[in-house]
Amino acid sequence: MSVPGISLEPARLPARCETLRTEVRAFLAEELAADRYTPRCDNWLGGFDGEFSRRLAARGWLGMTLPTEYGGHGRTALERYVVTEELLAAGAPVAAHWVGDRQTGPSLLRYGTEEQKQFFMPKLVSGEVFFAIGMSEPGSGSDLASVRTRADRVDGGWAITGTKLWTSNAHRAQWFFVLCRSAPLGEDRHAGLSQFIIDLKTPGISIRPVPILTGAHHFNEVVMDQVFVPDTRVLGQIGDGWKQVTSELAYERSGPERFMSTFPLLQELLRVMGEAPDERTAIAIGELTAELWTLRRMSVSVAAALQRGEAPDVAAALVKDIGTRFESEVFERLRLLLDCAPSLTARRRIDVLLAEATLHSPGFTLRGGTNEILRGVVARALGLR
Repeated sequence: MSVPGISLEPARLPARCETLRTEVRAFLAEELAADRYTPRCDNWLGGFDGEFSRRLAARGWLGMTLPTEYGGHGRTALERYVVTEELLAAGAPVAAHWVGDRQTGPSLLRYGTEEQKQFFMPKLVSGEVFFAIGMSEPGSGSDLASVRTRADRVDGGWAITGTKLWTSNAHRAQWFFVLCRSAPLGEDRHAGLSQFIIDLKTPGISIRPVPILTGAHHFNEVVMDQVFVPDTRVLGQIGDGWKQVTSELAYERSGPERFMSTFPLLQELLRVMGEAPDERTAIAIGELTAELWTLRRMSVSVAAALQRGEAPDVAAALVKDIGTRFESEVFERLRLLLDCAPSLTARRRIDVLLAEATLHSPGFTLRGGTNEILRGVVARALGLR
């Protein structure tokens, strides 16, 4: 699909991707047989397991697209896509490395200094270091241009003061990227923003848990009070934060995690219904499958654009908007199809998965940018606003 402002050119996965897919499936079968993890809905956000991530690293499946000179594997974005897709389909616990592998590594490659690349990238690739993202703030929603976290110039660096919200796994990560206002707010709200790489153990940082409806803790509020960041930990150029962040969001919004959070539930529905579902269920499964396949084709197209060195931020916003609505549609339709009692302690697997999907769903259309904001991004690209 190609319209002014949005390009989703068809892309095909090369044959080597299918060989890789077979390898990943075999690895995941071994992990499940050894009872090393339990498949869950939304496990890419809540399933933090550093040892699992390091086992992936040992297979060469972290930092796949990073250059070999920085410890990466020099593989394509489409090969990384296949690994990502299989991990999500299996409900694997990938939250530990997710942010670093998905967007921190590529952002460092694009904007980082040579010292930053040499220091961070090998640690990302080996699963030694995990990252969080400091973008959202209390009262700002998805309006990143309204950030109030302040970066003040001091001798040898910057003093950061402010609060970041919904910072996934900040209590477990070692570092995070922070978007700050490094110059007074003027008429152009996008000007005067900068990014910093902050050690989460720096004095002046306090991390407060924000439990979700299940009681699980992976969201956090991170409060910074005069946190010193040396000049060597500025990412990119001072004042270029907006350009850098919008480029980074293409990685965050376009991946298969934006429509596969509830895939384990859909897969379990297929298993429960067997090969001869009733007509009503068969129609629902067919419709959901068609939507899923369309979203996958769109997402693969964005991955191919990233491989070509493009910055498909508008196409990524479109995938994220449609994809997160699909995730909720999966459990809403299943709830009407089955006689089930969703519970995190239920004996039936499908009841547990339904409970997980339902309780996690309020965040689907919020994280990575609310749907309303994303539609504004797409509308602006189409010249409609």
